[in-house]
Amino acid sequence: MEKNEIFDKVSAIVADHFDIDRAKITDDLNLKTDLDADSIDFVEFVLEVEDTFGAEIEDSEAEKLNTIGEVVDYIAAHQNDK
Repeated sequence: MEKNEIFDKVSAIVADHFDIDRAKITDDLNLKTDLDADSIDFVEFVLEVEDTFGAEIEDSEAEKLNTIGEVVDYIAAHQNDK
C-alpha cells in the first residue's frame, strides 16, 4: 500500500476518532498536543489503526508515534511484517 493510501486511511481514523475536519489533518499534526489526546484516546486510536491495517504496534513503539506522518511511516515500514 502506498503512503498516500495509508495517510488517507489514518486521516479518516483521526477525523472520526477526534472529531476534526480532514482538511486540517497534515503529516505534522501532533496527536498528543494538537489534538489534546489523553492516554485513553491514544490507545483507542492505536487499536483502531491496528485493526484497520491488520498490524500490531508494540506499546514501546506506539509511545514514539507523535505525528500523523510518523504513524504513516511506521505502517508503511511494517506493512509486510504480517
